[in-house]
Amino acid sequence: MNKNGLGNLGEDYACQVLRDLGYELLDRNFRSRFGEVDIIARKDGFLCFVEVKTRSQNSMGRPAESVTLSKQRKILKTAEYYLVRHPSLLEREGLQPRFDCIEVFADGEGTPVAYESIKNAFTANP
Repeated sequence: MNKNGLGNLGEDYACQVLRDLGYELLDRNFRSRFGEVDIIARKDGFLCFVEVKTRSQNSMGRPAESVTLSKQRKILKTAEYYLVRHPSLLEREGLQPRFDCIEVFADGEGTPVAYESIKNAFTANP
């Protein structure tokens, strides 16, 4: 399976995980000229900007290790743009932004089999 296909399966899996955990999904693959946020969801007063990283069994290292400082900055800029376009989420609803990462682990066929959710994976001051 190619990298994009594995990534899409991982994002689908992460969306289902978040729904099962009681998150309300607001957007997926939100793009701006700055970058992309894989999933935007809310739960318990938080507006979560979620980066999903999927790796197969034969990969080296943790998936979250690939969320570099450069990638974090792109996510932050894109989150700022999202908030400008949806000001009521902060102003009226009082949601607190948070940056999470979901690591998805796939078997040899590319089927997601496990995940690790990292809340507050990075802050707005990288």
